[in-house]
Parts: sequence; structure tokens; C-alpha cells
Amino acid sequence: MIKLDILAIASHPDDVELSCAGTLLVHQAMGKKTGVLDLTRGELGSRGTPQSRALEAREAGKLLGLSIRENLGLPDGFFRNDPPSQKKLIRAIRAYRPEIVLTNAPADRHPDHGRASSLVVESCFLAGLIKVRTLEGGKSQAAWRPSQVFHFIQDRWLEPDFIVDISAFAEKKLQAIKCFKSQFLAPPREKIQTYISTPEFLDSVIYRSRMMGKMIGVTFGEGFISTKKIGMRNFDALIL
Repeated sequence: MIKLDILAIASHPDDVELSCAGTLLVHQAMGKKTGVLDLTRGELGSRGTPQSRALEAREAGKLLGLSIRENLGLPDGFFRNDPPSQKKLIRAIRAYRPEIVLTNAPADRHPDHGRASSLVVESCFLAGLIKVRTLEGGKSQAAWRPSQVFHFIQDRWLEPDFIVDISAFAEKKLQAIKCFKSQFLAPPREKIQTYISTPEFLDSVIYRSRMMGKMIGVTFGEGFISTKKIGMRNFDALIL
């Protein structure tokens, strides 16, 4: 099993591409091992099918250079932060042993996002308890707790605690988003149009990234929230 440096865990296929793909690309270019765990298949989406979403996720994952991409198969719209869901997630966290987990916004337009945020935070904590037992291949898994859990910012504006410069990878992030052809940039005459299928929605994603970048003096950025204080060993990583 591959040990990951960064694991992005999100409610739906395409959440990661919209919210933190640039950050994954930045670290993948640094030689870090990155992966994505989609909690659901997005089966309640008005456009596309679970099968088409799976193919799109695979294509986007290749573009992002992911070491792994898996789907936990929780029920879209109806999953809960409960022991069965936590156990599934704990098994994955212990299997891949990420140092850093990126996950959904704590509160957002889609209720799955906030619910996933709580599920991931609690599961990351529980994964570090030795008395919480999980099995992999019939063998007991060792406890593992990620060092940090950061929340990406999605539809609703939330004030970021820090912003990652993704300027060098903004175009590749956009390509990864466009892999989800069933969700974005629907032809104007198509009968089923959704909140995210119009060109204006994709424009708003680009504008948000530009605004985040402007806040730190670069062209494009992605913002994150941290529930605990972030320590620094030195100032070398600062954008000056």
C-alpha cells in the first residue's frame, strides 16, 4: 500500500478539482505523493451518471498525477457521520497514512460538504486511537492520525487562514475541472441545466482563484481553513 503525503477527501467527484487541485499539483511537482478519496459517486447529480462520473474522475486523476484515487461508495446526499461511515474512512486513513488531509468546507451551500467535513475530522482523530480496531486483508491495522486537517473553501465565501500560490498550475487545474464534462459547460440548448453547468459558474471558480491570489500578491491561489494554529520552523516558505 502506498503511503501518501497528502490525501484529499471530499463528498463528490469534482469537489477536489474545483477546490484544491492546484495545491495537489504544487506538491506533486515537489515529489510528494498525493491521492484523492471521493466519499460518494455523486449519483444524485442531475446530469451524468455514476458511471460517467467515475470515468471523468479517473481522467482527472491521471491529469493531476495522483498516486491513488478511490471511491468509498457512501450514499450521495444521505451519508451520515456515524460509526459505519467512520469505520470505512478510518480504514482508508490507516491504509494510506497521509501526513496531511484536505477536506470539504465546514459549512457550504451543499449540505454534504459540511457533513463530510465533520465526518473526516472525527475519523482522522479516531484513526489515531489504538483501541479502535479495523482490519485490512484480515490483519489488524495500526493506528494512524494525520498531522494536519485543512478545509478547502467551496461555494460560500469563508475567510482563509492561509492561501497556497497555485499560479504555475492554474491552467492544469482548469483542465482537470473540465474532465467532468457531464457537470460543467453544458450546451445552452440542453434541457437539464444546473447551478454548476453554466459558463458563469466556471467563471466564478476562476475569479475566486484570482481573488485568493491577489490577497497574497500572486496571480492564482487556493485558500484553506485550519482548526488549529499552524506552526512555522522558519520564514523560508513565506511569499514575500
